[in-house]
Amino acid sequence: MKRSFRKYHRLLGLIISLPLILTVFTGMLTTIVREWSMNIGVPASLLLSIHTGEIFHLEGIYPILNGIGLIGLLVTGLSMSGLFAKKNRPNSQN
Repeated sequence: MKRSFRKYHRLLGLIISLPLILTVFTGMLTTIVREWSMNIGVPASLLLSIHTGEIFHLEGIYPILNGIGLIGLLVTGLSMSGLFAKKNRPNSQN
């Protein structure tokens, strides 16, 4: 079971890494540009349109896809961790 979860976890991680990297970096850069008034040569509106998926015309589904991908990574990662595995108790008969 763990082997199949590792396979899915690896595949899902590769697929979702690019959208998550875009979301994280553009969110951080937008905050830096807007709140700290730093000029990095890119307007905050462009960063925000990338961050929300508007530039790709995916603004309605982009956050949902990011969320589903993260939930999938959490489920496969937690299942591989053994955190929720049933522990066998040795029979202690005296």
